[in-house]
Amino acid sequence: MKKLLVSLAMLSTLGTTTFCQSQPAQTNREPHRPQYHFSPKTNWMNDPNGMVYLNGTYHLFFQYHPNGTTWGPMHWGHATSKDMVHWQEQPIALYPDSLGTIFSGSAVVDVNNTSGFGKNGQTPLVAIFTHHNPELEKKKTGTHQYQSLAYSLDEGKTWTKYAGNPVVPNPGIVDFRDPKVRWYEPQKKWIMTLATKDRITFYSSPNLKNWAKESEFGQNVGAHGGVWECPDLFPLTHNGKQAWVLLVSINPGGPNGGSATQYFVGDFDGKTFKPYSTQTKWMDYGTDNYAGVTFANTGNRTVLMGWMSNWQYAQVVPTSAWRSATTVPRELGLTEVNKELYLTSAPVKELDALNGKTIRLNNISVKGQYDLTAKTGGPSGLFKLTLSAAATQDFAIVLANEQGNELVLGYDKAANQYYIDRSKAGKTAFEKGFGKRHTAPRLSTDGSVSLTLLADVASVELFADNGLTVMTDIFFPETDMKKVFIKSGTGVSIRTLQYTPLTPSVDAGL
Repeated sequence: MKKLLVSLAMLSTLGTTTFCQSQPAQTNREPHRPQYHFSPKTNWMNDPNGMVYLNGTYHLFFQYHPNGTTWGPMHWGHATSKDMVHWQEQPIALYPDSLGTIFSGSAVVDVNNTSGFGKNGQTPLVAIFTHHNPELEKKKTGTHQYQSLAYSLDEGKTWTKYAGNPVVPNPGIVDFRDPKVRWYEPQKKWIMTLATKDRITFYSSPNLKNWAKESEFGQNVGAHGGVWECPDLFPLTHNGKQAWVLLVSINPGGPNGGSATQYFVGDFDGKTFKPYSTQTKWMDYGTDNYAGVTFANTGNRTVLMGWMSNWQYAQVVPTSAWRSATTVPRELGLTEVNKELYLTSAPVKELDALNGKTIRLNNISVKGQYDLTAKTGGPSGLFKLTLSAAATQDFAIVLANEQGNELVLGYDKAANQYYIDRSKAGKTAFEKGFGKRHTAPRLSTDGSVSLTLLADVASVELFADNGLTVMTDIFFPETDMKKVFIKSGTGVSIRTLQYTPLTPSVDAGL
């Protein structure tokens, strides 16, 4: 007899407390303001950029428009954290200049001072980014994007742009952007992974200044519903063997519409990436995890954060002072299913710092509807739920409020799919394609099902089967979702339920 096991962890908020935020606690919290995801105090944000760990501090740079709540002349915003949970917004790091606005890119710790930017023993932090020249774009030369450098000798507080910019001129490719750079130790060189219209181009350099083209990948493989952008290349170990993962964000063309991130697993020899399979795989099947890239300099951990929105509607979502947030940081790994390697994602363990006292319930039978709210006091923290049944059955977790808004997520046995349905979860009229049901395939072949759910006031992040299938969706309820129900038409026997409320926290320095 197969058993159905569902572990559910849920983060949410209660009342008006603000935490994990870059602004102080407020008596009247802004509607839909994330409570444990980073969002800027004001104005527009999109792609995470230049994420790096240095001397005990995580740095998050991000695409930022300081003069409006829609996309505009791009700057690099900046936020810092000691634990990836509590973020403090810093002054803008990089401003537009005569070469153009500051598009996406990455940052590295140049430990060996290969660039020569370091002085008097200082270790330079080097940003590699795309300059986007709007004047050249108007002339339709096709050469308006190119790669440039800036460096910091005070751990990201101030930046100097390299006098030799651009370091990678445009060869005549309209979309030529988003450099992600990492050190390749076997050959003692830097590797740049660059989005070049409908493919990825790899470059190498001994010093971050002089770059040579190595190879191209992807013209005839993977999803091509839209332009390729925001790539990342990194190694992961599975069963003692190293494999390389290549992330490619694509817009449009995602599995549930609009923006999404596909990935490939294969080998990389410092010159060429060779995938083990050309099967199209998605890092996140939800509609709201885009342009995610990994932190540099984190040692044996590979941690990613994404932009928690979608180009399909990002500029019209119903928030006023600000737009957009990041996903929670996620630790990445690999797992094997039917001799195929898949990427896995899990919330970082640092989120446990928000835990309160755990509530545990055992042996609960659900047929119809079970009110979890009465047991937990409302969705105000992290909880884990374990279900067991004679066979895998349909089930749903419902978040609701007094206004009748409902966000429904769960497992559909007949389709063998996970889903999130936000069609009745609140405001949807701002964009005709927003209020829909999104689905994701169940990839695991084992007899159990497991779910980990993170829910904020206006977002859910669902990690199924130990992160093998992931879904991230935002939503905009009329009031906070303070009710939680479990539903099953066929009947489910819940073996164990764990609910751990959050302890709200505000950055002391704000």
